[in-house]
Amino acid sequence: MTGDKVADRLAGGLRTLPRTSGEALRAVPGILREDLWTVARDPLPRMRWLGRLPHGHVVLFAVLMAWLSMAQFQEPARPGTAQDPVPLIGLVVLEALAVQLALTRPIPAWWLSTAMLLVTALDVDDRLPAYVLYPWNYGQIALHTTVLFLLALRVRPRIAAEALVLTLLVGAVTAALASHPHDDGLDEAITAFTTAVVVGAALRARRVARTRLVEQEELTAEERARRTLLEERNRIARELHDVVAHHMSVISIQAQVAPHLAENPSDELKENLAGIRQNAVEALAELRRVLGVLRSEDALADGARHAPQPTLDRLDELVGTVRGTGITILTDVTGERRALPPGVELSAFRIVQEALSNVMRHAPGAEARVELGYQRHGLTVRVVNTAPDRPAPPSPGAGHGLLGMRERAAMLGGELTTGPTPDGGYEVIAVLPTDHPAPSAAAPETAEDPV
Repeated sequence: MTGDKVADRLAGGLRTLPRTSGEALRAVPGILREDLWTVARDPLPRMRWLGRLPHGHVVLFAVLMAWLSMAQFQEPARPGTAQDPVPLIGLVVLEALAVQLALTRPIPAWWLSTAMLLVTALDVDDRLPAYVLYPWNYGQIALHTTVLFLLALRVRPRIAAEALVLTLLVGAVTAALASHPHDDGLDEAITAFTTAVVVGAALRARRVARTRLVEQEELTAEERARRTLLEERNRIARELHDVVAHHMSVISIQAQVAPHLAENPSDELKENLAGIRQNAVEALAELRRVLGVLRSEDALADGARHAPQPTLDRLDELVGTVRGTGITILTDVTGERRALPPGVELSAFRIVQEALSNVMRHAPGAEARVELGYQRHGLTVRVVNTAPDRPAPPSPGAGHGLLGMRERAAMLGGELTTGPTPDGGYEVIAVLPTDHPAPSAAAPETAEDPV
């Protein structure tokens, strides 16, 4: 870039600076009107230390500071000046009421307090002796400091800063208009007012940060629960893949063999059976294609992926494995034991497996009992453990056992009930129907708190 171009750009920037500054100055009244011209109600936020501060204490403080302010105004007047305390008392009372108003409407309270500071200073200017603080005494400074602090707790830092600057401008103008020299009280006011605004804004920022953190934690917990729910459903779908594929394969084979088992089957029968077989083969191919995507996310080895899914026939093996860890487990089967639909068998086995895993993790030294109740239209699974004899070690990460068990029961149209027992133990009860239709895919998704 040549020197001439640089000079032109600098000159252009200098030409636009006044216009930009002018626009900013013209926008100031609108900003102040938007920020400070309101009577909206804004009660005190819920804060741990502030929640224990009764409003009566604020009233008592305001009364004491108003009394202090009046006592300082009662200094001997300048010679040749009359002193009528009645109007002055009214002004001080209004300034004390501004503190009370700041508990619910901080911005109107600030306006009232600032106006009283101005009017009071103009009223006592020619009567106060030179050694009394001016434009405000210690009582007035304390009252207005409280108002600014309560304001900064509720509003944005920019609004609190605007209120602080306007207050100090009012003090500077009042001091400049004084009819005779006074002891300057602006330094004390600047320190007190600035401290109040900074502390109030810092406490507000801390409260806002905590609120946002809690909201983010809630959103994160909801997202984690939703993701866990989807993962559990994917895992259930992968486990049921073999069961569904087996049934579809059986349908295809039976449709293919059926014409050979009938004497002189008609052409219509052959055509219908061929259509059934073709539909079964196509459905099986689509099923393998769709659920194959779910299987591709599983990190298990190929041999484990294609292993048969467990049923209640392997319950004794599962119980024996858990007993090998030192846990005492009793089993009880009621009703006529019979073969159940593969989905029910698989879900019942997984529920018992997860419940016993929870016993090992969360109830060290407890005894467990596994109960299976065969009914005409379903199966009841109950796993209960006694109270642990020692505290459980910290669990690494968040568990999702209850969520998976609940999903398995809901998939079959059943119910899952969990909770502590009167003796300090814990129980899991699942009711799994055998004749319930598949739930609708449009059913609302719910995520319970995981273990």
